[in-house]
Amino acid sequence: MIIGSCKVYMNAPFSHSLKEKRMVVKSLIQKVRNKYNVSIAEVEDQDLHQSIVIGIVAVSTTTSHANSIVQNVVNYIEEISEADVIDSYIEII
Repeated sequence: MIIGSCKVYMNAPFSHSLKEKRMVVKSLIQKVRNKYNVSIAEVEDQDLHQSIVIGIVAVSTTTSHANSIVQNVVNYIEEISEADVIDSYIEII
């Protein structure tokens, strides 16, 4: 069993409240869940209204497949998100 995990750091400069941020994060998480079979959640900075940190985990049988899934999710997030992706860290275990 191979586990691919990723943290995606994002900035939402348009967000002026936690309510606005929650709407963006909730929409983003739902879109990713509908398209990919991964676990995804907001994992850090939940009380900061312009900072978003999303955690993604995928389980696979091969390293290359796990890496591919996680990378595809990150690319998808960059395409659909209103927030700016600052950085992402992928780890394959």
